[in-house]
Parts: sequence; C-alpha cells; structure tokens
Amino acid sequence: MAYDLAIIGSGPGGYVCAIRAAQLGLSVIVIEKDATFGGTCLNVGCIPSKALLHTSELFEAAGHKFAGFGIGVGQPVLDLKAMMAHKSAVVEANVSGVAFLFKKNKVASVRGVGSLAGAGKVSVAKDDGSREEVEAKAIVIATGSDSAPLRGVTIDEKRIVSSTGALALTSVPQRLLVVGAGVIGLELGSVWRRLGSEVTVVEFLDRILPGIDGEVARQAQRILQRQGIGFHLQSKVTGVDASGEALKVAVEPTAGGATQIINTDIVLVAIGRRPYADGLGLKEAGVAVDERGRIAVDAHYQTNAAGIYAIGDVIAGPMLAHKAEEEGVAVAEILAGQAGHVDYAAIPNVVYTHPEIASVGQSEEDLKAAGIAYRVGKFPFSANGRARAMGAKDGFVKVLADAATDRVLGVHIMGPFAGELIAEGTVLMAFAGAAEDLGRICHAHPTLSEAVKEAALAAWSKPIHL
Repeated sequence: MAYDLAIIGSGPGGYVCAIRAAQLGLSVIVIEKDATFGGTCLNVGCIPSKALLHTSELFEAAGHKFAGFGIGVGQPVLDLKAMMAHKSAVVEANVSGVAFLFKKNKVASVRGVGSLAGAGKVSVAKDDGSREEVEAKAIVIATGSDSAPLRGVTIDEKRIVSSTGALALTSVPQRLLVVGAGVIGLELGSVWRRLGSEVTVVEFLDRILPGIDGEVARQAQRILQRQGIGFHLQSKVTGVDASGEALKVAVEPTAGGATQIINTDIVLVAIGRRPYADGLGLKEAGVAVDERGRIAVDAHYQTNAAGIYAIGDVIAGPMLAHKAEEEGVAVAEILAGQAGHVDYAAIPNVVYTHPEIASVGQSEEDLKAAGIAYRVGKFPFSANGRARAMGAKDGFVKVLADAATDRVLGVHIMGPFAGELIAEGTVLMAFAGAAEDLGRICHAHPTLSEAVKEAALAAWSKPIHL
C-alpha cells in the first residue's frame, strides 16, 4: 500500500512524529535499521546513561553521605553486573513502550536500512539481503546522529570506546581518560568516577561545557575537580598506543608544545556527534546538505527535494532528543494541514552530572555579544531550606532579564534536580514572562523551586532570603 507518511528512523524525533501523524489521521510507516525502536537515545544514549548515573549516585551516597544523615550501612559493595541489568531492564521497558504505542496508534513498521529511491519511494535493505520498496506521499528523515570520530584513533568499543562502549563496560577501569569535556564526556566520566575509576578529562578548549553559561561552567569544573575528576584544558589527544597492557595516550597543548604521555586503561572518545546521513541516497535524490553534512531544510522542515523532510540531529540546531520530538510533532501537524511550530528560544538543555546543570535561553556571553542590556539575579542553594535539608547546597540559580522590559531572556541552574526545575523557566519564557511575574508567583515552602523564585526576585528587584 502507499502511505501518507514514511519515516526513516525511530528515535525520539521519528517515533514521536509517527505517533502524532497517526493521531491526526495519516497512514504512517516507520523504517528502522536496528532490532529495537527508540534510536540512540533509548537504546545506547539518554536512557541507559541516566540509569547508570542514578545508580552510581546511590552507590556514592551510600558510601560517603549516608553516615552524615545518621544512616549506618557499612561500606557498600558494587555489583556491576546487577547495575547493568537494571540499566538493560530500563532500556527494554522504554523500547517496548514505543512498540506498544506504534501498535496502539496503528503505525506500521519495517526493519532494514532505508534509503531514498525516487519521488515518494524508500528502498529498504533487509538483513536477509532482500529489498522492500515503501511508497509514501511524504518522507521524513529522522536518522539522528553518531559519535564523531577522533582523527588517528580507532574505536574498538573495548578499550577505546564511544559512549556506546562506555555504557557497557564489564568491569570498573582503574583509570579512564575522557576525550572531550562536553555533556557526554562529563556524564559518563562521572559515572565511572563514582564507581571507583581515576578519571582524567582532556579538552581542546580553555573551558568545559562549551555553550553553557560561563559562570556556571567554571563553578561546575570546580565541583567536579573536588569530586576527583582531573582536567587538562587547552589540550588535544594526538594518538593512542594500544600495543601494551596499558593504553598510552599522547596529549599536547593546543597551542603547541611538549607531548605528555598519559597511561590509562580505557579511553572514552566523546568529542561530539555528527549527523547520521550515510547511505540515505541524499546525493542521488538531490537533497542539499550544508558544510557540516546536515540536511538543509526550510521553515517547514522540507528539503529542496519535493516531499522529503528532515528533523532532529540530522538538521541544524542543538542535538537534543526533546528538540527532535518537538520537530517531529511540528512536521506531522504541517503534513496534516495544521500550523506546526517549534519555539527554538525556549528549548532547555540539561547536563546530568552531580549536581545537575540546566539552562534555557541565552547566556551572559550571548547577551553581551548581541549588545543587549540585561540584569542578573542569582540565588544560591546554600540559602534554600529544602536544599540544606537534603545536604545538596552546591550551585545556584541565575535569571537573566532584559534591562528595559524585565522579560526573562535566560535561566541557568546548577543544583539538585536542575533538570526538573528548568521547566519553570522554560514555561515562563514561552509566554514571554518577566522576572517580576515569576518572582510574584507563590511557590510552595519548603521547596527547591523557591530558589528559582528568589533568583527572579533578584533580577527584578531584591530577593527576600538573601
């Protein structure tokens, strides 16, 4: 049969697009190359990493924090196999959930590698060597992204690993060297540091977490160093010698200088991600890409080729699962004749280290570069009653408001449950709210959210509890 919509890829962008399109009455088929739905995020990315982050934090708390709360449990014993089994169970529940939702919404699927095969057609190469052709009025490319390679370093997913291999180690490495101080490197580095690894991070830039507000990033680095993670900033890895029992990593200053050899047991390459566009037949179909290999689309997510759309990591913008989801909903609504839209000024970003880091909107660096006059309101969690009770006093909330209008332009949080608290700032910004608006809204006491209220009060006038 011919479908209204064929989607290549079942990650967050693809599966959400499929479900929303089906809800709107379109006939939908999803082409997925892997054995399970959910893409990188559900299978080897967001979901399994959060499972390990949570369980490693519990292990850390049992070993170092329980006593301070009057809880005596003795020295905890790590059962890594059981911890990994929990991770796998969480993954299985999530990918099975997507399969259930497809069935519930009558979304068809076919397993295999999809590629464009002419107007309104997708060719699917199956594992058994056969091919199936899918016809559809519209095609959405939602193939996501893959780990970016490091020149001169071969990833074997055993000793030199990407994020995929780092989520499946069978033992705790004595030493772990992470290449890249971005979100993935710091999150996975934190997991293995808590479980007993000596973790060293090598970063090309002069700071960690590029794109995050500078003040937040600087304090985050100090906290991570206090937790035992070492940093080599303005440094680059030029090679890895895997011939011996220990990996010998060559590190040199980015500005040039003497090479340092660092011995380690595992190397995690986490220098970013690149669009997954190989084998899609983009060139043959005449689909334009930019200088970074991302598919070029217009405001309605349509490529220069009629009937072909693209969303998520394979197009420009932050490589975030929730950004892909919103684009999936938008393109489904557009194809159904509605006015799909994504507010790119209100897309939150979260780093699941401990403490968590979350932001939405512009940073101080962004505002200065744009020449926008702004006010800053800050409130530390050390002055928040709930955070004190939890023993989670590190970090702060920062609210940035337009100096003339008081409209909130950015919210930055480092502290307990920052990933949950950022939703308050996101909703406020989506409705063009002011710092005064947020500061005047009643917040339950005692809660962590009061720190957000106090920071808003500080941006507008003055905080009450500081």
